[in-house]
This record gives sequence, structure tokens and C-alpha cells, in this order.
Amino acid sequence: MAEQLTYKDSGVDIDAGNKSVQLIKDSVKATYRPEVLGDLGGFGGLFALTAGKYKEPVLVSGTDGVGTKLRLAFMLDKHDTVGQDAVAMCVNDILVQGAEPLFFLDYLAVGKLDPEQVADVVKGVAGACKESGCALIGGETAEMSGFYPVGEYDIAGFAVGVVEKSKLITSEKVKEGDVVLGLPSSGVHSNGYSLVRKICFDLKGFKGDEYIEELGKTIGEELLTPTRLYPKACLPLIENFDIHGMVHITGGGFYENIPRALPEEMAVEIDSSVWQMPAIFKLLQQWGNVDWKEMYRTFNMGIGMIIIASADEAEKIKAQLAESQETVYEIGRVVKGNHDVTIKGGVFHD
Repeated sequence: MAEQLTYKDSGVDIDAGNKSVQLIKDSVKATYRPEVLGDLGGFGGLFALTAGKYKEPVLVSGTDGVGTKLRLAFMLDKHDTVGQDAVAMCVNDILVQGAEPLFFLDYLAVGKLDPEQVADVVKGVAGACKESGCALIGGETAEMSGFYPVGEYDIAGFAVGVVEKSKLITSEKVKEGDVVLGLPSSGVHSNGYSLVRKICFDLKGFKGDEYIEELGKTIGEELLTPTRLYPKACLPLIENFDIHGMVHITGGGFYENIPRALPEEMAVEIDSSVWQMPAIFKLLQQWGNVDWKEMYRTFNMGIGMIIIASADEAEKIKAQLAESQETVYEIGRVVKGNHDVTIKGGVFHD
């Protein structure tokens, strides 16, 4: 008699999938807002917009992943931070258009389903959702035997937010003389990791557990620091002030991202001496002998979120952030120009 095969024999363990759901259930439910309908396990997540809260609601959506930063999680077998990266890359993107994040969904694809590993990742997602004020209302964990190596995975996120049409942030209001404010990053965030890995692991030969004096921690701990979540700091500013533009400094650094928030006839001048560049960026530049312009077009260099406002509003914004004990720097000005960015000051001369 021929051997009877099961789905598990092909590398897909349904029981392990069910166990992972049980392990994450409480974390997911802790993110629910009053607008969430239904329960975990449905075919779709349900979210009811509060009737009467918005005159002209505009839904804003975003999707992103964590990229090759995941290689570090695999190397160090540490999976509790990358979930925050997935959330942050999405909610920070929709935030810059003025949107309050409402709900989030994740997609996790694994080579072999390890329920504890999945739970670590999703708990990171849930914690970041809770901090951002958005509900984790659905997701997918796909066990793809033979597609990803055992122990490895990929994660992507999808966020939906809402903004009153009159509060939608576009480039239309940005004008000459506007002030550019910068909020600090938590480190490298989730961009430029192909270059980071080449410098740290190919050129320097690090394994991840080396203690770096300038960082006060191991190189692995520094590089796995999760992307900062900006909704908590920025949503009150969007509500209370006339913000002309916002920029999430992600892939492409200063040069590619800032022009996305500018009218064609405007440019931005940045003074990089205004803020203290985190040590990790100085080390990456030295270790890799990377040109400073390349650094600023690859990394956030210590500034993860930018707010553009009139000089008067900028002063009020700085005052409110100070009251909330949030650090903010006045890093530049909007000028007439060719839709580009010029950086001067400190070690840099554009």
C-alpha cells in the first residue's frame, strides 16, 4: 500500500499555525479600538468609522516591509523588535499626510512555522500598534516550505488611517521662508541595511555581539533598535497647528524624501550642525569610507521626521513639543529653488 501523505509531510504544520494564533491572541486584542467589530479569526477585519466625527473623511493607506534588516534578526535570533519596524514604516508614512492611523494588518511568511518565533514577531507588531493608537485587526501567517529557509521569514504591513479633508497635508501650502523642524530618530530605523550589512559584516567582519564603546552596546543591539513611532508626538500637532508639510525620512534619506513635500519651485536648505548626529552614523561613515552625500541620501542621520510650518507656527510647535518633553530641532528653511535639498554645516558641505 502506498504511503499516505499529509500536509505536514510536505512541510506545512496546521497545528503549529493554530498554536501561534493562541500565543498572539491576547496581544492582538489589546490593540482593539472601540470601532473594531468582530473577533480574531474572521476572513476580514471589520472597522466602523465613528458616525458624525468627520465632515469629509479621507482614508489614507500605506504598505511597507522591514527589508534586509531582517538578516540581523536571523543572525542574532532576536525577533521581538522587527514587528515595530513593520508598523512604524507604515504608520509614519500615512502620518505625514495628516492621517490618524486606524488599523493595521500584517503578512508574515515563514519557511517553517515556529509558534514562539511568530509570537515574538507579532507581539512586536501589537505593541507598536497599541503605541500608535491603531488596532491590529487582521493578518496572515503563511508557512511556505521550501521557499524560505528554516528559521527565516519576511514581514510586510498595511496601515489605514483617516484625515479630515480640510486637514490633509500636501505640498500646496509650503512657501518660501517656512521653517523646517526635525524630530530625532531612534537610530538607523529600517533603511540602508544592505549598505549597513556590507560595512559591518563584510568589511568589518562583525558577528553582531561585539561591544562598541562609542555606542555603549553591541553592534547587534544598536542595529536592531526598532524604528521610532511618530504618531503620539505628531498627531496633537496636526490637530492644533497649521502644518504645511511633513516628511518621513526613509529610503533615499534627505535628498529623495524632502522634495516629495515641496512644490516644484521650492527647495530646502538644511544646517546639519544643529543636531547631534548619533554615533552609529559616524561609525558607518568611517568604517565604510562612505561619502557624506551618500550618507545623507541613504540614512536618516538622526532625523526621522520633518515638519514644515510658517515661522510663527513653528515657534508654537516647538513650545508644545517642549511641554511634552519631546526633542525638536530647527534644522532648515524653505527657499525658492529647483525642488532640491542643500545640506551645509558640521562635517558636511553640499
